[in-house]
Amino acid sequence: VQLQASGGGLVQAGGSLRLSCAASGRTFSIYAMDWLRQAPGKEREFLGDINWSEGNTYYVDSVKGRFTISKDNARNTVYLQMNSLKPDDTAVYYCASRSSSRREYNSWGQGTQVTVSS
Repeated sequence: VQLQASGGGLVQAGGSLRLSCAASGRTFSIYAMDWLRQAPGKEREFLGDINWSEGNTYYVDSVKGRFTISKDNARNTVYLQMNSLKPDDTAVYYCASRSSSRREYNSWGQGTQVTVSS
């Protein structure tokens, strides 16, 4: 599976961005797609996921209510809609796919920078 992430950029606090992650290749092997981020000097942080076939989503508390993960089945693309962005959301955002319920990733997108200014 190959993942192509896009959509990052610079936004003011309170603004919104939508990230995309397009999957290609053996997409039938995907169990779920996760979004993660890594801020400077911090460990990579899991944000949420979407089940590839059923579309069920899960979010960590820090983004619940602000971030929404969705999927376009026809395009094999997963989105991360981010609203009410805060400066603390500044990070490189990654999508990653896995083939089971275990968070062991098979493929990673290249990462896209999101910068939120105050």
